[in-house]
Amino acid sequence: MSTWALTARQAGFDVRLLLRNGEQLLLTLIIPVVLLVLLTASDVVSLGQPPGVPRVDAALAGVLAVAVLSSAFTSLAISTGFDRRSGALLMLATTPLSRTTILAARSLATLLVVAVQVVVLFAVAALLGWRPAPGDVATALMLVLLGTLCLGALGFALGGALRAEATLAVANAVFLVLLVAGGTALPTTSLPAPVAAIVGWLPSALLGDGLRECLAGETGPGGLPLFVTAIALGAWMLAGILVARRTFRWD
Repeated sequence: MSTWALTARQAGFDVRLLLRNGEQLLLTLIIPVVLLVLLTASDVVSLGQPPGVPRVDAALAGVLAVAVLSSAFTSLAISTGFDRRSGALLMLATTPLSRTTILAARSLATLLVVAVQVVVLFAVAALLGWRPAPGDVATALMLVLLGTLCLGALGFALGGALRAEATLAVANAVFLVLLVAGGTALPTTSLPAPVAAIVGWLPSALLGDGLRECLAGETGPGGLPLFVTAIALGAWMLAGILVARRTFRWD
């Protein structure tokens, strides 16, 4: 069997395993859908969209960023950490799968889960009144792909370096902080200007503000062009890969 076939088969197994896990399902699908509905229906918090832009457009952009963060960083880091502790990763390495193939399969599985999240969130947003422009959606999907690769690299770096319990605590803590003040669900414009200037360069905010620019015509406090956003996400991805290569442990 070819390397590509082995990678695809292992990725499919990883996706099925994740979708059968109630806790992971809550994190990757239920929370983003509930958040999308709440942010669209309630105007308690400002989403910063320009006048005339429906609230659902800005809500969808922010929740897409949350969904990518939950799957590509938090869920990936935690599952990697616990698979290291249980010996599952080492056991897989004794099969025809190489270590590179194992990580590639897990990356592909994460991309597939994010694809499911995108489809579900687009469908819910359409029911809430979202009417997309094809060009904007295409750009948003490219940002989602880049954001997934970026946060996935950071997830591997975290999950491959710390003990499982520490990974669980750190990954969940980072998720909660970035959910509230990381430029994901809420724009960086909701933060004090000095804080926003720093947070705006985090991968969560780069993705969130980039998606808001695509889908809701809203720019962050720095007004970064989308190509600068893409370059910055690529730099974070490279940093995550380099750290993971130096610190990733299989047991």
